[in-house]
Amino acid sequence: MLLKDHKKYCYALEMEVRDYELDCESIVNNANYLHYIEHTRHKFCQEAGVPFIEMHKAGLDAVVRKVELEYLSSLRSGDTFVVYLGLERKGPRFVFNEDIFRKDGTPVLASVVTAVVLKDGKLSRGDELAEVFKPFLNRR
Repeated sequence: MLLKDHKKYCYALEMEVRDYELDCESIVNNANYLHYIEHTRHKFCQEAGVPFIEMHKAGLDAVVRKVELEYLSSLRSGDTFVVYLGLERKGPRFVFNEDIFRKDGTPVLASVVTAVVLKDGKLSRGDELAEVFKPFLNRR
């Protein structure tokens, strides 16, 4: 499924709601959306050629600094959805714009995740990751 503003995204991952992710209201518990977007970032990094474990072995750790979430509609048991990811660099920060849509195009979540990079335990500019992410940065 392509969205009107799909050019702002560089990666998409399809998933399905699992029953154990539901709360007593029979909707996905809010904390699970964090898992969905985190899993998408990890898969993106892996497919971009820098799996988190390899980054860590190289002394690089991308750590979340800030998360902004806007819940737009609820997912329910069996729903299939897509997490779209766009990536920007703002100085030493990497900003992941991750939006979730049901397969029918209904918006579910809008999120902005800001990450910084530690090099051997110290804050860095993240230039090593910027080089790897160059083909994906600022696609708007």
